[in-house]
Amino acid sequence: MRLLKLEMKRILKTRLTIILLLLSFLFSFLLAWLPITFSYNSYTDAEGKEVVLQGLASIAYEKDLQADIAGTVTSEKIRRAVEDYQACLRKYGVEVSYDLPEGVYETEILPYAPLLHGIREVFANPDTGIAPTIMEIDPNQIDDYYHVCENRIASLMKQEQKKHPAAQNAAINLYGKVQKPYQFFPGYSTDAMDYQIILAFLIVLFTAVIAAPVFTSDYQTGADDIFRCTKYGKERFAMIKILSLFIISGAAYALCTTIYILVSDSLWGWECTKTSMQMLYSAINLPDMNIGQLQGFIAISGFLGILAVISFTLFLSSRIRNMAASLSVALLFCILPIIVYMILPQEIGQWIYSILPAGGTGLQTSILYAAAEFDFWNIGNAAIWLPYVMIGASVIEIPLFAFLTVTSYSKHKT
Repeated sequence: MRLLKLEMKRILKTRLTIILLLLSFLFSFLLAWLPITFSYNSYTDAEGKEVVLQGLASIAYEKDLQADIAGTVTSEKIRRAVEDYQACLRKYGVEVSYDLPEGVYETEILPYAPLLHGIREVFANPDTGIAPTIMEIDPNQIDDYYHVCENRIASLMKQEQKKHPAAQNAAINLYGKVQKPYQFFPGYSTDAMDYQIILAFLIVLFTAVIAAPVFTSDYQTGADDIFRCTKYGKERFAMIKILSLFIISGAAYALCTTIYILVSDSLWGWECTKTSMQMLYSAINLPDMNIGQLQGFIAISGFLGILAVISFTLFLSSRIRNMAASLSVALLFCILPIIVYMILPQEIGQWIYSILPAGGTGLQTSILYAAAEFDFWNIGNAAIWLPYVMIGASVIEIPLFAFLTVTSYSKHKT
């Protein structure tokens, strides 16, 4: 225990570590606040003047405007929203809302607009996947909206996973567990979820920078020659270094993520956390989660991803003698999932980035986007949903690379 405290103290006293940890805390507040600034609304007051609202004022206005539709999203509410939308467009003789006279959308449609989310997707042609316009949807079909959603997930998976019936069945089973009817509380934006991913990615980079020189610096300075002559200078010393980085990085991530969620939800409103994921992303998303549960899911999976990255980075550090090379390779593997996503075909790239240590915390490859999509690993007659693959990979990589680090360090020759 004494050696562990000394090692943690040594790492925390490093100027670069202090700077990076302070930046992490700063970004926790900054990134929680930034999505608020994107909220924008405008309306014309009684005197005919345009009033522009941004930030918290815009969110408060939107909550007040949509207060009547907050709560349970019933089929009746959706049908009424479609009928009102169609009546509004017919009234002004247009086919799409973009052609409405200025100010009409804000006053006549915006109050119930969230209820129209996903309606076109749900009623898409089961064979072609082409979505109809809202004007083409028969309101009477909406009376059984959630049954239509179940049919849509089946037809969608036949298109997405034509050759993999196991994936089709797995998706149908997952969606079957989603709580219905959905819940909706106005004011929240998916931008806030995106910025939680950005925060996790930044912490991954920062902690990789902290971990990269842990063993390599001792090799380069010759301090390792001294450590190896001590009683606990090999396996135990390696385990202490690994554990100290796990504690520091894990604690920093947990604290920063907690700060982010508390600040973000306080700004948007805690009632928004009860909104079903399906009301903000796809209407037929597979996870049975509301926004609060989704935040927790991203936080926990991100924690596992951070530890996997640290474990892998320490393994690199135990193998590389040059600090610049160790840091460069560590950062390369942090952004490698993004590179793989961009340059490789989707199916091949998906197989690779989903098992990389930083795969679930990458920007385009994050577990958030995997949860919002319908991708599976298809192995023979088995199908594994991609977020499960990412979590499973992290759970395996944490002890695997920790063990390889201890083994590599113990066998290292000066």
